[in-house]
Amino acid sequence: MPKMRRQTLQREFENLLTGHSGVVFKVAAIYTRRHADREDLAQEICTQAWRSFGRFDADKGKFSTWLYRVALNVGISWARKHPWALEDRHEPIDDQHLQHIGGGNSIDDPDGRIAALYEHIGSLDPLNRALMMLVLDERSHAEMADILGISTSNVATKINRIKQKLRVQMTAAQPIGA
Repeated sequence: MPKMRRQTLQREFENLLTGHSGVVFKVAAIYTRRHADREDLAQEICTQAWRSFGRFDADKGKFSTWLYRVALNVGISWARKHPWALEDRHEPIDDQHLQHIGGGNSIDDPDGRIAALYEHIGSLDPLNRALMMLVLDERSHAEMADILGISTSNVATKINRIKQKLRVQMTAAQPIGA
């Protein structure tokens, strides 16, 4: 690839990635529990996204959908290769990751409910973790199906089951009188 074309492609990738960095940090937050692991996974997602960026076609879909697909595939592979990454060595999601999860907005989590929700989501299997992250990101059922490679009816069914499970877990974890 000519040097000028590569530099243009790299600038385009960097601009798009900067605008969608929340995707990378959201995936890292649901597939790891330790800060260092989140940083490693985020870096791996960016590396894999860059390696496959030449195959991204804006005419076939949005960059955010493509990046989610890449990030989730990397996150799921990471979880399989590093099963210890979600063991009990839990570190709360730090402010940097919470800010990226919130789309760049500062998230106030005084009672720890957001961190608790992410911890419960982290206990789900990799596909359901990905699905709940997309729900929290307010993606349509059709877009979730496209990203995950499952049918829209399967998306709806899974979401309802997962929400029920998370509701029970969050209620059980809530202190009495809260």
